[in-house]
Amino acid sequence: MPVGLVIMKWDERIGTQIIAKYPEEVVIGDKTLMQVYSTHEYTGEPGMVSLMVGSLNVASYYTGQETGCYIILLLSLEDEPDLYESGLADVSRQILANIENENLINLIPSIFQRLSVYPKLNLEQKLAIIYQDEIKRIIINRLRDEGVISKSELLVWLKDKYQHGFVDIEAIIASLIKNEIIKEASVKGMPSELVFLTHDLLFSRIPPVKLIKAPSSHGLPSNLANNYVTECKKFFQEYKLSENDNLTLIDLLIDPPVYETIKLLRQTIVTRNDLEKLKKKGVDDVDYVLKKLWSSRMIQVFQDESGNEYYTLLSDFFVQQFFPEYIINTIKKEYKTKSKSNQVLIEYLNVLEDTFMARKESKKKIKQESK
Repeated sequence: MPVGLVIMKWDERIGTQIIAKYPEEVVIGDKTLMQVYSTHEYTGEPGMVSLMVGSLNVASYYTGQETGCYIILLLSLEDEPDLYESGLADVSRQILANIENENLINLIPSIFQRLSVYPKLNLEQKLAIIYQDEIKRIIINRLRDEGVISKSELLVWLKDKYQHGFVDIEAIIASLIKNEIIKEASVKGMPSELVFLTHDLLFSRIPPVKLIKAPSSHGLPSNLANNYVTECKKFFQEYKLSENDNLTLIDLLIDPPVYETIKLLRQTIVTRNDLEKLKKKGVDDVDYVLKKLWSSRMIQVFQDESGNEYYTLLSDFFVQQFFPEYIINTIKKEYKTKSKSNQVLIEYLNVLEDTFMARKESKKKIKQESK
């Protein structure tokens, strides 16, 4: 488990300079900071390095010469630094966007909390973090339209869109490849490697079916059951899938106390006393969680004749990584309009075939293991 987070910059006049740290009492010496700086200088590239300094286990992410920021995560000796690499890359843009203002100090606790739980995130949380990242999202959206793009064109396009922002394209591409969203390959005659979309992401609200089918069996007084079912039906009659709503859902997914509460609400209908018991699982501020769930229309509250309140899930959410069959139509269109060369489109079909067969084999293996 991480024990601290330090944001450092290098100043040619004074050397290492701590910009922010969390918790405030965390101690890291100048010698250690110099060692971190020297290790990054040796590699000369943006990205993460890990090192042991005395009793300190350190994972440090360098944003590159242009921005010159070092995001140093102090770990327990038993922690594996590589598990935090994607998390450090994900939070780097948020840190750089706020490093020149006082807002960074307020953000550091939540950034540290997010990094702390990163290795324990489940699949739906990991997919949510991918799509929350604005740059990864616009890459996915462009590939939804085109299917394939050269890496060099992608780099120029991103630099043009983010002239004043930090973009570690190699880290972004590596993360999307690792999560099987894209694949990188070379095609003879092409001056740059190509980036292919191999999986897409779907986010949507869905009804809490298990609870709706039997509200009384899940903790709601029987005289309130019909009201609950009516409210859920009303919500989904009005619900429309949208990018903004998806981003709202994602914000809930990656907020550890909120997500812990949702996990409970998926299983049962609860009272305030039930929610207070979640403090054992890190939900220290129940009011904050309830406010966030209420404002995003995730919960409904019912009251019985005695004034007891019951907190119910109004909508659940569905997150899925899926094979983009629709992209075949895009390939047909690009073949007809000759917007992509035949060699590129043939390679893309080969990539899609390999991806599809690998998915099929994986599902078959999982099915056999479950027997």
